[in-house]
Amino acid sequence: MAKENKKTEKNKPDPDNNKEFKPKFSAYWIYGIIILVFIGINFFGSGGWSEPAKTTPAEFQQYLTDGDVLKVVIVNKNKAKVYLTEEAKAKEVHLRNAKDQLLPTSNIPAYQFEFGDLQNFENELRKTKEANNLSTDVVYDTESNMWGDILLSLLPFAIIIAIWIFIMRRMSSGAGGGAGGQIFNIGKSRAKLFDQNTDVKTSFKDVAGLEGAKEEIQEIVDFLKTPDKYTALGGKIPKGALLVGPPGTGKTLLARAVAGEAKVPFFSLSGSDFVEMFVGVGASRVRDLFKQAKEKSPSIIFIDEIDAIGRARGKSNFSGSNDERENTLNQLLTEMDGFGTNANVIVIAATNRADVLDKALMRAGRFDRQIYVDLPDIRERKEIFEVHLRPIKKDENLDLEFLSKQTPGFSGADIANVCNEAALIAARKGNKSVGKQDFLDAVDRIVGGLEKKNKIITPDEKKAIAFHEAGHATVSWMLEHAAPLVKVTIVPRGQSLGAAWYLPEERLIVRPEQMLDEMCAALGGRAAEKVIFDRISTGALSDLEKVTKQARAMVTVYGLNDKIGNLTYYDSSGQGEYNFTKPYSEKTAELIDKEISNLIESQYQRAIKLLQDNKDKLTELANVLLEKEVIFKDNLQKIFGNRPYDTPEVVFNDIVEPS
Repeated sequence: MAKENKKTEKNKPDPDNNKEFKPKFSAYWIYGIIILVFIGINFFGSGGWSEPAKTTPAEFQQYLTDGDVLKVVIVNKNKAKVYLTEEAKAKEVHLRNAKDQLLPTSNIPAYQFEFGDLQNFENELRKTKEANNLSTDVVYDTESNMWGDILLSLLPFAIIIAIWIFIMRRMSSGAGGGAGGQIFNIGKSRAKLFDQNTDVKTSFKDVAGLEGAKEEIQEIVDFLKTPDKYTALGGKIPKGALLVGPPGTGKTLLARAVAGEAKVPFFSLSGSDFVEMFVGVGASRVRDLFKQAKEKSPSIIFIDEIDAIGRARGKSNFSGSNDERENTLNQLLTEMDGFGTNANVIVIAATNRADVLDKALMRAGRFDRQIYVDLPDIRERKEIFEVHLRPIKKDENLDLEFLSKQTPGFSGADIANVCNEAALIAARKGNKSVGKQDFLDAVDRIVGGLEKKNKIITPDEKKAIAFHEAGHATVSWMLEHAAPLVKVTIVPRGQSLGAAWYLPEERLIVRPEQMLDEMCAALGGRAAEKVIFDRISTGALSDLEKVTKQARAMVTVYGLNDKIGNLTYYDSSGQGEYNFTKPYSEKTAELIDKEISNLIESQYQRAIKLLQDNKDKLTELANVLLEKEVIFKDNLQKIFGNRPYDTPEVVFNDIVEPS
């Protein structure tokens, strides 16, 4: 019995949990009840529960002739309701029709029908009564459905109100993008909150390379975890850190790792989230963001692409939209380091345009630390390859050292793209694993573009392209500081008609003789066309663009020209782009143009002389290229012999442009 009592008590509903079983109230209930009331009134008002049987005017004339009709009610001059006598109701034909009624009563007509012209119907009715000497009553009536008319008149207003309620509910529910999408909360912050309850799987282990940047970011996370360790000696926690670097180097990835590692609330948003067409919204969102961060302090705010709101004030202010952006920036400056306190809230921002940021934003006290996230070197590229190759089924003999050498100047995002592209290429070939050649094809695909073997090229054009690329290979092989050849192809790739891959040495500083050798090698393609065909083409567009930029940098940026002297006209702050005047006189401008032209022309003549001295080897190399379409370093070694100063490190590409 005791067990049964316990079981019974267990099955009894818990009064404390009654709230869970109560149906939730909804405003749609009221709307539904109102609609049902209208339908019910309309239905009952028209006698909808007991409709009379349908008949035809011919049958009615027969019933009238037989003397079965007691009364005829003509309604609205187009419908007749027929009432039968007591004797007629007992007849079999009328009993059968009465069964079809839902609730048959004595006050309900037995039949009803519609007729056409009222006068013709009255004439037929009068003739039948006179012919059969009938005393059937004829009554005229007018019916109207008041509630139905009211419902029809209110229907357009009801539809408009329903649409308005729907739109307002959609706007208030944040369908336009979270809290910022609400029409009444447009000034609220759009930041996404990540905390210990949020599953962010990225950690510092997933960030390869970037050792210096990672160390400083880890220290910021440690500030918030153990602040006493740093404040015990009188130090203050930094208020902000700015991640600066080229696109794809891992700035946002570092911030994602902070969100995964930090055990404090992490607010993430983009600089464009503050921008809105309404005046004052950006500043309002900044205030709301820092208000939330202070309430949950210690916390971290991450603003990606901060240059969207952090551009220098008063520059190129040609429209009113910039005033709103400047108001947003002013509010951000005040929140980061204003009159009020902002304790235990660290701001991390990322941008690749630090040169355009406002100086007030960059000062100490706001962004105390500027962390430069540079392109990875050969060692860091190897570590990045190791991270991105984890989920890929790679060949066991794959050499990561070799892959890191083949990807010069590649960012972390580029390396991730190479790994993914190699896996796709291997799958396309039907391979069971991703091998070395798949990665080389992926690098070629990303650097040069997709091969277009079906592109129509005339024999003369193909010959010109072959000698052009052979000229590059020959000159670069002969010069000490030029990058040696890795691979040359005359198969069209992307928008190029031919491409050559080189292995230049990674240098931290570059000397004038190195730059001159590179310029001479770049002009080898056009020089080969001049030596072999005695005419030039438009295929050297990319070469000329590269050489012109390099010569201009030597003269105006690096101060490597004797006549210009040790001067530079480069503005590292980026403010020079807003000036409408050159930082030098017209006479100096003429001298700069002349020196740039002299540099390029001297290297062009140098390339021509080298190719004239080795014309036979150039022709032999071009013929091999025409035959095989793709040649490698081995082909040059057979023709020219070993290169005495061959120390390859990384890859570079040269492209022949179509006209």
